[in-house]
Amino acid sequence: METQWVAEHPHVTMDKRPRKRPRLTWDVPPPLPPTRVIPTLYCGQEVVNGASTNHWLHSCYYTGVPRPASPPWRADDKDGHYVFAVGETLSPRYKILSKMGEGTFGQVLECLDLEKMETVAIKIVRSLQKYREAAMIEIDVLQRLAIADISGARYVQIRNWFDYRNHICIVFEKLGPSLYDFLRRNSYRSFPIDLVRELGRQLLESVAFMHDLRLIHTDLKPENILLVSSECIKVPDCKFVTRSAKDGSFFKNLPKSSAIKLIDFGSTTFEHQDHSYVVSTRHYRAPEVILGLGWNYPCDLWSVGCILVELCSGEALFQTHENLEHLAMMERVLGPLPQHMVVRADRRAEKYFRRGPRLDWPEGATSSESVRAVYKLPRLENLVMQHVDHSAGDLIDLLQGLLRYDPTERLKAQEALRHPFFIRDRRRYGYSFMH
Repeated sequence: METQWVAEHPHVTMDKRPRKRPRLTWDVPPPLPPTRVIPTLYCGQEVVNGASTNHWLHSCYYTGVPRPASPPWRADDKDGHYVFAVGETLSPRYKILSKMGEGTFGQVLECLDLEKMETVAIKIVRSLQKYREAAMIEIDVLQRLAIADISGARYVQIRNWFDYRNHICIVFEKLGPSLYDFLRRNSYRSFPIDLVRELGRQLLESVAFMHDLRLIHTDLKPENILLVSSECIKVPDCKFVTRSAKDGSFFKNLPKSSAIKLIDFGSTTFEHQDHSYVVSTRHYRAPEVILGLGWNYPCDLWSVGCILVELCSGEALFQTHENLEHLAMMERVLGPLPQHMVVRADRRAEKYFRRGPRLDWPEGATSSESVRAVYKLPRLENLVMQHVDHSAGDLIDLLQGLLRYDPTERLKAQEALRHPFFIRDRRRYGYSFMH
């Protein structure tokens, strides 16, 4: 969960992404083969078609091979993370195979479901109360989505959940890497525009579906969009065609399938709930959130616009860690902020402006490095043209609709899906590696 509560407990980890990401090589390890283990019974909250079924401990009986013993009790680490060892069981039902990731919420482990003999991903939430509460919200949202989305094609599917040693554990289907991880492991090389079109279409369909259910995700970012499959293919990189074939830069990896699913609903909010606190991870945060004007469905669409730019370029559009610099980057890429939004900014945001609606920039910059980071950004049109060959005009027009400052004028998800970028020449420019 990436929600930042203003008064109570701001997250210092939300803005940790470096301004310039380290360049890494493709390093996806081969999947671990499942170990043949005798199935055992486990009592928890089994989720079937979105509904949970209670299995109480006193009603469970097991006959046959004894089930694995629970690991020794250990104290959580200083941050409330569960301490584990690979090979142990997480409850008698799940054998820990590896660690898949870690975030502010807790950890994600790859586990073998000993009852169904399938590999799953288990999100182990930190034992702190605010994260436990967010986990219960996520479970509620996931079950609502599972009921509404019968196909199960838009969102990660919840399999089970249970409370283990004061940690809420949510069992998910195991999917492929996130779009961010794919970019990172591929040295941040951009996706071809036809793949961006397919990913964007699916993302907007998922957002539109949530909005129809009166749900706002509030934390859309490449880390929270997972490819369904880990399979990839190696293709020539047109940006490096002049290099020797012996140079690894001559090739880049692309997903074999463009199918994606949304994850992380711990900060998802209903339309009728309080919308006064700060939401979204820094790089994808809408201007109305920074200015303290309140937020609603349009904040998700701003995030979608930032994501599409990142998929086309390989780099986050606004790589910043501070509000004033963030607003200066917006003005550099998109033009000046509307005066009617500036004059309505709350007291905490007034300090970012001087002489009326003028942004206090570069006078208020914290460093010369910050000024240079803003100055080097191109206008949105030029940025897209640097990375996109065909469809650039349509994409620029779509992004200008998604990245409108005024949330009341921003494209809605359904409107964006009807944009020419998604419907013009779709047959001609389909992503050829889709399965």
